[in-house]
Amino acid sequence: MKTIFLTVALSLFACLGYAQDKKGDVTSFYEKNTVLNYNDGKNAAGEIEQPTKFDPNFHIYLCFGQSNMEGNARIEPQDLEGINTRFKMMAAVDFNNTGRKMGKWYVAVPPLCREYTGLTPADYFGRTMVEKTPENISIGVINVSIGGCSIDLFDEDKAADYIAKSANWLQNFCKSYDNNPYCRLINMAKEAQKVGVIKGILLHQGCTDNGQRDWPERVKLVYERMLKDLGLEAQQCPLLVGELLSQQDNGCCSLHNSVIATMPLVIPTAYVVPSLGCPGNFDKLHFTAEGYREIGRRYAEVMLKAEKSIEAQGGKKAKKSKKK
Repeated sequence: MKTIFLTVALSLFACLGYAQDKKGDVTSFYEKNTVLNYNDGKNAAGEIEQPTKFDPNFHIYLCFGQSNMEGNARIEPQDLEGINTRFKMMAAVDFNNTGRKMGKWYVAVPPLCREYTGLTPADYFGRTMVEKTPENISIGVINVSIGGCSIDLFDEDKAADYIAKSANWLQNFCKSYDNNPYCRLINMAKEAQKVGVIKGILLHQGCTDNGQRDWPERVKLVYERMLKDLGLEAQQCPLLVGELLSQQDNGCCSLHNSVIATMPLVIPTAYVVPSLGCPGNFDKLHFTAEGYREIGRRYAEVMLKAEKSIEAQGGKKAKKSKKK
């Protein structure tokens, strides 16, 4: 009887999330805000000499998701100052106003996703990683994110149909990536592997899929495909999943955090990044600039712990093989 009750409860829970996906806070936000300019599209180039040789000390992280990873808060003066040249970004699209070219590396001056997007967790993730790693280590990020999208947009088997059935505003975002954001991310990552090592993947997504209980399995499919397409091992490339704006911080999609909490059960190499205490915007969907700074730092803290764990496991394996 308990099993039947639990099954029914979970089904209703999933339906609630699905209903919100069809016509809820996320869709309403984009219908009301068809033009989202979070910066003026100027002064973001950060020109550097392009790396040409493979460097094992160039650590690269792939970032993807929807609007919170894309960057929703306006970039403030402090976000443009003191950026260490060891922190780099690869442009995944052309930035027409500032001259950034797809596939080229730049100092990670925001915006990191596309022209006119805003501050993202990737900004202060990279800054914190630079602060807490030796000076011989450089940090690079590649950010391919689409505001308002479901995780299904990054599933190549579903993407074309998903885009075709989507609202015009989402279709317009997808055009920047030739209607295949997953393929763009993988192609950029393959270029990055020529000069550095992909060390991890950062995901912030779920508002559109709020409460859908099969979401972790869908994320797993995308993650495992990424690993396969890039020749990576899960044990060497953890997946970090950020919580959505918490209920305590007035988040309207906080229901999904109970789903995100199950990620390590579905993907053993997944880690959850907590959002409690990261300030939210008035729309109840997005973080403020300070919220992005804080959750970005938390992504870095979790990644550093994950990397220490990987090193420790590697050390144990090495000792065992040595005894043999």
